Amino acid sequence: MESVAAAAGTTVPSLRRRYGSKAELAAAVVDSLRIAQPRPVAGGPREQALAILQNFQRNLKRPRAMATLGSILAEEHRHPGLLEHFRSSLVAPRRSMLHAALSRGVEAGELAPDFDVDAASNMLIGSFYARYISGKPIPRDWARRVLGLVWPAS
Repeated sequence: MESVAAAAGTTVPSLRRRYGSKAELAAAVVDSLRIAQPRPVAGGPREQALAILQNFQRNLKRPRAMATLGSILAEEHRHPGLLEHFRSSLVAPRRSMLHAALSRGVEAGELAPDFDVDAASNMLIGSFYARYISGKPIPRDWARRVLGLVWPAS
């Protein structure tokens, strides 16, 4: 609490008044990672999927976002509720939107009828984490490139 208060330019008692516990403070940190939903996009489901991936990239490239995720994962066994909060408030809504866009692509005949939407969602999102962990910079056109591998532009 002391280091958080110092970084925030406040006092520990002020933090304690606002957040009843460390868990509440940690949940507020997770909530701070949430950014605006992707803007509605003109066009079909491919353009929607691209907008979702671009939004995902902007979110995780924010300062300390990946470090915060690492800390949440490191604390999984001591504070499982924090990881669950992260999953339910950030991960699940984004994955659901991407899954829906890919499913609309199947329904529209733009993707094969047997297209594995779940596997594609995992690959698309996972490629960002893999690139980040490799230590290589994430290209500005990352979202367009990875989407193009599973859903080529027509």
